[in-house]
Amino acid sequence: MSRELLKQWIKESENIVFFGGAGVSTESKIPDFRSVDGLYNQEYDYPPETILSHSFFMRNPKEFFRFYRNKMLFPDAMPNKAHIALAKLEQEGKLKAVVTQNIDGLHQKAGSKEVLELHGSVHRNYCMKCGKFYGLDEVLSQEGVPTCSCGGIIKPDVVLYEEGLDSQVIEKSLNYIARADILIIGGTSLSVYPAAGFVDYYRGNRLVLINKSATPMDSRANLVINDPIGEVLGELL
Repeated sequence: MSRELLKQWIKESENIVFFGGAGVSTESKIPDFRSVDGLYNQEYDYPPETILSHSFFMRNPKEFFRFYRNKMLFPDAMPNKAHIALAKLEQEGKLKAVVTQNIDGLHQKAGSKEVLELHGSVHRNYCMKCGKFYGLDEVLSQEGVPTCSCGGIIKPDVVLYEEGLDSQVIEKSLNYIARADILIIGGTSLSVYPAAGFVDYYRGNRLVLINKSATPMDSRANLVINDPIGEVLGELL
């Protein structure tokens, strides 16, 4: 019944905004880096949140890149049904923007155009010394700490712990959310701020939460669907 209602709402809407987290990409076989496996402690001396911090990157870039290449980069990952369905809704003029906490670029790979990446992207990398731009291939092709032709360290354009989110990306995201008639939130626990606070800017009465487990925002939603997001949105294709 709830899925039928979602389809009905989408049919009636011309201004949908999607806000997603790590759960959108797990169906593309990209694990949430927070779900540490049994081998983790044998391989790394620090928790992921420490390794992915600005101060750790500056202090120990070699160990940062060892973790980053092993756990954060999935160049062969392909968009799943959720990514494809969202791109299709945008092409149909119904979906206005995708706001994502993911850094994998799969929304763009699926064909989405208006993608607001709150935490940056692994596909953008910059030399810290001269500012030269590099794609993901450069980071993958070098061993150890990737360096620019000028000798500077190449840093991924991803937001590390201790770093602030891009204020322009936030502002644009909040504007889209404030104007949306349907806000679909998927694949996120809505427990990490500031992103969790974005829900407060939605003014409509069609707040949809699609997540495998309960979230702190469930009581505020107009529709809650506890199923894999690719399965739910895939039915729209």
